[in-house]
Amino acid sequence: MGMLSDKQLERYAEVMLWALKKARKQKFRVNDIVLLRYDPPALPLAEKIFGNLMGMGVHPVLRAMPSANIEKSFYRLAKPGQLVFNPPGEAELMQALNGSIFLYAPESITHLSDIDPTRIGKTLLARKPLRDILDARDEQGAFGWTLCLVPTAELARQAGLSPAAYSAQVVKACFLNRTRPLDHWKAIFKKATAIKERLNRLAIDRLQVESNRTDLEVTPGENRCWIGLSGHNIPSFELFTSPDWRGTRGIYYADQPSFRSGNRVEGVRLEFKKGKVVSIQADQGEAFVRKQLAMDRGASRLGEFSLTDKRFSKINAFMANTLYDENYGGKHGNCHVALGSSYADTYSGRPADLTPDRKIQLGFNNSALHWDLVNTEPKRVTAHLKKGGRITLYEKGRFQI
Repeated sequence: MGMLSDKQLERYAEVMLWALKKARKQKFRVNDIVLLRYDPPALPLAEKIFGNLMGMGVHPVLRAMPSANIEKSFYRLAKPGQLVFNPPGEAELMQALNGSIFLYAPESITHLSDIDPTRIGKTLLARKPLRDILDARDEQGAFGWTLCLVPTAELARQAGLSPAAYSAQVVKACFLNRTRPLDHWKAIFKKATAIKERLNRLAIDRLQVESNRTDLEVTPGENRCWIGLSGHNIPSFELFTSPDWRGTRGIYYADQPSFRSGNRVEGVRLEFKKGKVVSIQADQGEAFVRKQLAMDRGASRLGEFSLTDKRFSKINAFMANTLYDENYGGKHGNCHVALGSSYADTYSGRPADLTPDRKIQLGFNNSALHWDLVNTEPKRVTAHLKKGGRITLYEKGRFQI
């Protein structure tokens, strides 16, 4: 790997263990089972984390992810039955897991660009029941997950940065240049918690998002709360909710490029009516966007609305990776929406009590897709309150409450 020093890797491993513990509602116990997945270039970090997990007394289950060539061969050669095959024992493993860490370090992010997206979509749909198992365990507090990015030459190239500049973004975003990075994470966690508490005291009827090319109305919905900085992603500075998809209307524009399934898309413009996307335009990759949003019934509906405060995030460059791009701070902060699946933990009650029928009733969206599209333009987000009146919730890249 060579893009992070040994000391930075040690600090990164420490941060990831803290994040894993934060991400789970229950404390980890001796003999719990934690899945550690990693792309091959992330092996040096995986080795550090493995040692820390062993020190916790848990049972790490290691899984190296397929190389770019193997993944391309799978989608190019797989017969219909192979596309939807889940190995025996996979569901049983998901039922037993108490934690999961994923180290993303791609050798390529465009190797699937000539693969029909519907083939990839079929595999995602087949694996959704496995994800549903983990979601249910997460809601019960029995499972926690986190992930991070390890810089690679491919990511730097696609972002238009030198390897050194790309790595520097990762180092400062995760506070790996600090002697005690956890002190900085804990301080931001405390500040973000205070903002979340204020947000959740507001009785918001609807949100109006206005920028140069966006004029979008989002309905938070009943029994919702704002969450974020939960440990699930490192780094993570966003505060978000899963709105009632039925109340979405207007125009959303993503000025930041996005990579998905080997495809780069730019300048995505979506028009919503009665909660659904009715018009799709894109400067690049429009056909791909259309196929993604036709993946299933919920793929053209809103699953998440998010805001990032630039006071928290040190990220100020396009990183060709959603984990970083959705947490962009820069000059104006960012908002992003996700098409597809919603997050049950934005339910203000006990997520474990949120039955499938109740999710439908409250307007929580369900889909195999979850695709974040980011707007970094100067913007104002206005909250229209249920008792009348309105307040400026977010402006100049920061929360105003």
